[in-house]
Amino acid sequence: MSSFESPGGTVASVTDRVLKIDLKAPATAVHFIGDVAAFVNGEESVVLVDDKANATPFNVHGGGILCATSDGKRLVTGGDDGKVVAIDAKGTIETLATDARHRWIDNVAVHADGAVAWSAGKTAFVKVKDTEKSFDAPSTVGGLAFAPKGLRLAIAHYNGVTLWFPNMAATPEVLEWKGSHLAVAFSADNRFLVTAMHEPALHGWRLADAKHMRMTGYPSRVRSMSWSVGGKLLATSGADTVILWPFGSKDGPMGKEPAMLAPLQAKVTAVACHPTSDILAAGYSDGTILMVRIQDGAEILVRRNGGEQVSALAWNAEGSLLAFATDDGDAGLMPL
Repeated sequence: MSSFESPGGTVASVTDRVLKIDLKAPATAVHFIGDVAAFVNGEESVVLVDDKANATPFNVHGGGILCATSDGKRLVTGGDDGKVVAIDAKGTIETLATDARHRWIDNVAVHADGAVAWSAGKTAFVKVKDTEKSFDAPSTVGGLAFAPKGLRLAIAHYNGVTLWFPNMAATPEVLEWKGSHLAVAFSADNRFLVTAMHEPALHGWRLADAKHMRMTGYPSRVRSMSWSVGGKLLATSGADTVILWPFGSKDGPMGKEPAMLAPLQAKVTAVACHPTSDILAAGYSDGTILMVRIQDGAEILVRRNGGEQVSALAWNAEGSLLAFATDDGDAGLMPL
């Protein structure tokens, strides 16, 4: 990618290519529905933005939006109104579920085949077509993720993760590790499972034999994780560089040091790996956004520092658009 080269060793810049978006309020997350960027407001609205940066707000919840995810076809959100809601690229809104006790919906996950999972308190739910099933975890659910193959749901909670097959009578498998487990993610090849913990660390398991992988040394909690193309690396926030853990071998990161890219005098707050190239985007606590080539660490400036931290980053499926938002309501779209 020749655009990474810049004379004299200075960082190249594409800040002039960023299309500014008027969100009217800070976004807590951004996901793509096709080429439409869906910015999630912490209150009740989602703002859909087309590739020309035209923004249209939609009220999807009767209160705060607590979680959001996308399968590329629709955005699925959970709110403190006890509802699980889907919105598509045209702005069509569908209520998928309402909690019988109107509890907060803390986590959502979507499967490639259309299944949706969510949690309220200690209970995880899965809806496949019109059939809904539930599972009570040992403690409050901290995170949810579907496995890339088969209908298997990882439910993160205190002292570990439960692997549940909603369509089978089999006893769920429990992967144990002391502490509070929050965000959870499968590797693309279905070989590893990783959680971000309440403490500044990640924990992982090799699924074939439940062997532990400890990933420590962070100065602060890991709030953003992203797998590189092919799942060979896991990029994370939580330090003043992007931390990249190697998952290419059968042992994953066991006994290996992580790579560290794009150091700044600011903390990494958001990471998003490019879907087809060995590139990642990193957002920082001072508002800086860099595009980084993983192979050699070459950097391109997407957004200059100034203002609040970067709260959200996402690529569309082709990797031709990068969307971002910051805590002070700034947002943009960068065509690649």
